Amino acid sequence: MAKAKNKTVETEVSVADFLDGLKDDKQREESKILLALMAEASGFPAKMWGGSIVGFGKYHYKYESGREGDACRTGFSPRSKKFSVYIMPGFSEYKDLMVKLGKHKVGKSCLYINKLADVKLEVLKELVQISVKHMADKYPE
Repeated sequence: MAKAKNKTVETEVSVADFLDGLKDDKQREESKILLALMAEASGFPAKMWGGSIVGFGKYHYKYESGREGDACRTGFSPRSKKFSVYIMPGFSEYKDLMVKLGKHKVGKSCLYINKLADVKLEVLKELVQISVKHMADKYPE
């Protein structure tokens, strides 16, 4: 049986073109703010992953099951009603920051933000910096 290919892979699509193509003016404006914040916090240039994820950095993973692939170290996706920010290590080690962040929801590795005004950007930046360092320690380049 052939191994399933990952759907979310790094592409050559322009991040600027993707963001400029967002229909909602406010979402486009906030995406550009998030782009700058995450590029600075991560130290990586932005690349498109799949059709809608703006990713920063890359790591290679391999699970015990044998499944392996590449993923961005951090990133975000402007969804229709909120932003999904990808904090790959999850949030269990960052409880002190999460309390300070502001209004948000979380999934396993997804931070959901309705609008940037709901959160403290300096705390979000710190969260991205710490999570990227965690990923670099776990998955060295």
